[in-house]
Amino acid sequence: MDALKIESAGAFEQWTLEREPMRNALSRGLVEELKQHVIRISEAESCVRCVVLTGAGDKAFCAGADLKERQGMSVAEVREFLQNLRELFLSIEHSKAVFIAFLNGVAFGGGAELALACDIRIAAGHVQLALTEVRLGIIPGGGGTQRLPRLVGIGKAKELIFCGRRVGAEEALRIGLIEGVGVLADARAMALNISENAPLAVAFAKKAIVQGVHLPLEEALGLELQMYEQTLETEDRLEGLKAFSEKRPPRFVGR
Repeated sequence: MDALKIESAGAFEQWTLEREPMRNALSRGLVEELKQHVIRISEAESCVRCVVLTGAGDKAFCAGADLKERQGMSVAEVREFLQNLRELFLSIEHSKAVFIAFLNGVAFGGGAELALACDIRIAAGHVQLALTEVRLGIIPGGGGTQRLPRLVGIGKAKELIFCGRRVGAEEALRIGLIEGVGVLADARAMALNISENAPLAVAFAKKAIVQGVHLPLEEALGLELQMYEQTLETEDRLEGLKAFSEKRPPRFVGR
């Protein structure tokens, strides 16, 4: 049985982690399944512009790595799993599609890191997030030590990681760990909104943000200009101008 449920809604899809009895933990099979679907929607011919990623039930978005599976793994297998996990998170970050994580329940460890790799995070009011790895004698290995400080600042990231402290939805919103508190319908409405915009423009904007944030400002501004220049050659730019002139919604085709 597949561990990932895919539902298509036109230009966006909803992906649901279907391992509710295991708190939607990341098994080797689920990580591989996620990787293959990221590859699918990132191909040039794909029409998927946005993905809403959530978990089954209302208890857990993703409780992290499947620790029961982990107990039977050798050190070499743990390293291989971590490498695959890091590749998955990077592929989400660099996909042309926008990923919205709807946190329907707790997001701990690798589950929190999965949310951090997404572009936007919306959480239900009862949600808690935490990078709890130091309580297990390890550190966040799926990018948490790097992505969290870029969202909440170095000092707050140190506090949360060193303490393994749980953060509720309201605090997460206040410190910039999530972008909104709401319900699944809010995430789907945002996905629809994004999907109605020019797909190449959104993809170029995402690339400018994701890659530019790591660069000195002058280099980042150069990257932004490169991305802007690419939009000038698209049919969608001309369609946007024509639709504005004709006072109608644009019909973007991704060319």
